[in-house]
Amino acid sequence: MTDARSQTDASTYAGTPREVFGAFLKLGVTSFGGPVAHLGYFREELVRRRQWLSEEAYANLVALCQFLPGPASSQVGMAIGLMRAGPAGMAAAWLAFTLPSALIMLAFAYGVMHADAAGIGGGWLAGLKIAAAAIVADAVLGMAKNLCPDRPRRSLALLAAAAAAMVPGAVGQIAVIAGGALAGLAFIRLDTAPVPEPAAHHLPGRTASLAALLLFAVLLVGLPLLAQASGNGGVALFDTLYRAGALVFGGGHVVLPLIEAELVHPGGLTREIFLAGYGAAQAVPGPLFSFAAYVGAMMPAPPNGALGGALALVGAFLPSALLVYGALRFWSRLATDRRVRDAMAGVNAAVVGLLGAAFWDPVVTSSITSGRAFALALLAYLALVLWRVPAWAVVVGAALGGAVLL
Repeated sequence: MTDARSQTDASTYAGTPREVFGAFLKLGVTSFGGPVAHLGYFREELVRRRQWLSEEAYANLVALCQFLPGPASSQVGMAIGLMRAGPAGMAAAWLAFTLPSALIMLAFAYGVMHADAAGIGGGWLAGLKIAAAAIVADAVLGMAKNLCPDRPRRSLALLAAAAAAMVPGAVGQIAVIAGGALAGLAFIRLDTAPVPEPAAHHLPGRTASLAALLLFAVLLVGLPLLAQASGNGGVALFDTLYRAGALVFGGGHVVLPLIEAELVHPGGLTREIFLAGYGAAQAVPGPLFSFAAYVGAMMPAPPNGALGGALALVGAFLPSALLVYGALRFWSRLATDRRVRDAMAGVNAAVVGLLGAAFWDPVVTSSITSGRAFALALLAYLALVLWRVPAWAVVVGAALGGAVLL
């Protein structure tokens, strides 16, 4: 053979979409603990046990997906599916890993609807919001430690938080991200480490890769214009989740301020409903971005329910699929460019600031409304950070505590 696939052993690419679906469905059901834990599950199942790819190739994929915006663990799964069984394998990996958590979040949305209609709720919903406060606090501190190790990046994060607080909404957040990139170019200097070439099997051709990246950009610019021109609720929902998926740097928690700025308003979602779903999303396996299914289902105007959930879910993950498909072939050259790395370091620091601003509003302002709520939040944070209680158990405990105390 003379094509790209001949450059590596056949065992690393001779898979089927069905095989990929089965492997990732297992991971989608059992992968609790967030993106870092997901990557550990992937390595154990796909690198060590199934030997679909080498340790070096896996590390290279993880580096790529940490570099791109979007949910890193889902992107790693998409890339492995693509390399194992082509574009159909990529789709199979995403669907299988995402479906269990998406179905759970849809079920939770319908449960909240019925509970609200029956007048049941209040306390346990408040407990879920408090769980979200503890988890976001932990995420802010953890990301600050990893992404802001020096004075310039700490300063940038604090300035970004101040800017996001003064200019709320999607425009302000995009400006903060762009400003972080410019500040990174101007003030941050990182050493450029060599990055191994990605394995060549099942990578798209140059034309297909460029087409995917072009489509990503066209949708990012064109969807807001189409939503405004058409006035269609479905297009507006898809646009909101697409932009959230396209602009989230630093992990799934950062999707919180981006979606909240667009969908929480009079006539849209209430903050109580929004944060309750965000808290519940911490207790399910699979990607945190499955929260999109809940958001779409809970919209007060059509499309909502299962259709809205499916539309929002596809919108949230489509940018990741296009970026992974388009960037994989060019990754080595991109990652070793010093200017790109410096800009991304600035973006990551700005993202910490964005999440810090979101921690204050809406998370703290909407959830810590009494002394009892503050006490429950401290207990949830203590359990999560010091006692290392799994996030799903903290969520369940906070909901029960809210039902009893609030």
